[in-house]
Amino acid sequence: MEPQNTVTQSPSVRDGAALENVLAVLPLASYLAGDAVLTAGSKSGRLFFLKSGAVVILKNSVEIATVKEPGAVLGEISALLDRPHTADVRASEDSQFYIADAALLGKDPNAVLHIARILARRLVAADEGLVELKNRLHAGHPPMALAKLIGKIEGILMVDTFAEARELATQAHKQWPALGE
Repeated sequence: MEPQNTVTQSPSVRDGAALENVLAVLPLASYLAGDAVLTAGSKSGRLFFLKSGAVVILKNSVEIATVKEPGAVLGEISALLDRPHTADVRASEDSQFYIADAALLGKDPNAVLHIARILARRLVAADEGLVELKNRLHAGHPPMALAKLIGKIEGILMVDTFAEARELATQAHKQWPALGE
């Protein structure tokens, strides 16, 4: 089955070197193709920064996204909100991750900025998807075409609600107010 969306989360060139310095001191974890990396409903208390390989994101056993960009981070929603993971993540090929305790978010502004940029890109892409969905609804597109677009938007967000996205932004601003300027 083809994934509905491929999520790109590469860090910007400007903060890439700073993030690499943070990641270089973190332990590595390896997963074989097919291994579960994260399980929906569990709490790992960790951030997973993709070094190499690829994973699929699944909600209710439905593949909604593929992540293969080095520097992509997984587990950030759970770490930021101190709640269980919202999706299953499975290695689709042999993969390596830098593993950080969620406490890194309170200690390193480079990690927070990296995650904030990822979340901002998701919100921009989701906003564009919602505009496209509204246009297709008004144009009378068939329900199956609309369902595929909704799945794509869900894959982009990888969060349960817009309220969660707002909460993430509020918490990040409280934690690091200078990042919002």
